[in-house]
Amino acid sequence: MDRLVAVTGATGFVGPHLVSALARRGWKLRLLVRRWSPLPSLPGVDAEIVLGDLADEGALRRLVDGADTVVHAAGLIKARSPVDFRKVNVEGTARLSELAPQARFVLLSSLAAREPQLSAYAESKHEAEQAVAGRAGPWLAIRAPAVYGPGDRETLAYFRAASRGVAPRPRLDNARLSLIHVEDLAEALAAAVEHRPADSVYEIDDGREGGYGYSDMATAAATALGRAVWSLPIPRAAMEIAGWANGLRQSLGGPPQILTGAKVGEMFHPDWTVHDHRLAATIGFRARYDLTAGFRHTVLWYRRQEWL
Repeated sequence: MDRLVAVTGATGFVGPHLVSALARRGWKLRLLVRRWSPLPSLPGVDAEIVLGDLADEGALRRLVDGADTVVHAAGLIKARSPVDFRKVNVEGTARLSELAPQARFVLLSSLAAREPQLSAYAESKHEAEQAVAGRAGPWLAIRAPAVYGPGDRETLAYFRAASRGVAPRPRLDNARLSLIHVEDLAEALAAAVEHRPADSVYEIDDGREGGYGYSDMATAAATALGRAVWSLPIPRAAMEIAGWANGLRQSLGGPPQILTGAKVGEMFHPDWTVHDHRLAATIGFRARYDLTAGFRHTVLWYRRQEWL
């Protein structure tokens, strides 16, 4: 196999796992890497590097030149303002798609796109999907649920709290969410590149019908950590205060925070489960990790890296 796959987001959380999954399938790889980002450490992966970002049209042209498929995994999950979400997640996606009209375009999206009214992030992911769906060439968008696993710094706070015996959660009765281990998500994306399902928006998860409750997460964390963990319900008002404080820090020059006032709206949405299982059936995907095994694997990795 000598077809070329161009990949964005190779230095992010999902990206290195995705690149490794594609390399194992024998694809030639070309990666977009921001000039200020460290090159990914990918043992056994031979990839061409293009330096630039989603605003650099020249770099994007070099990235997609001759590519059979473009996998767009780059994007912002936290930002100082809605404008930043739009510049990267919407305009960056549209620009890349337009520069590769003949290539097959695979967008890594989010279940948040299903509820664009909840936040600027969710709206930006929804608009990115619309930009891709409107292109002339072949495409698909794959909505991921909450993703966890080795290398993830966003859910690290949850595991650190659980290691002290408390697993915080929204105070929301009967809330359900789907989850997926990052290695399984990478395998699903690579399989979608290989099997080429029909143009559409798809959803993917670890195969747990109906998803999980927050108590399931606390139980899995307790098993992984080897200690009792209490699932602590946090009232919406308390989370909104924390989100407001984080927003104030951002406005004063602090780093972007994942928990903002807008994010609270997402967190208190009761249904983040996968509804559409067409993709797994089409590509023959079956997750390697359920929640218990996935949390155990993640905790072991955090401990080896001394993050936990």
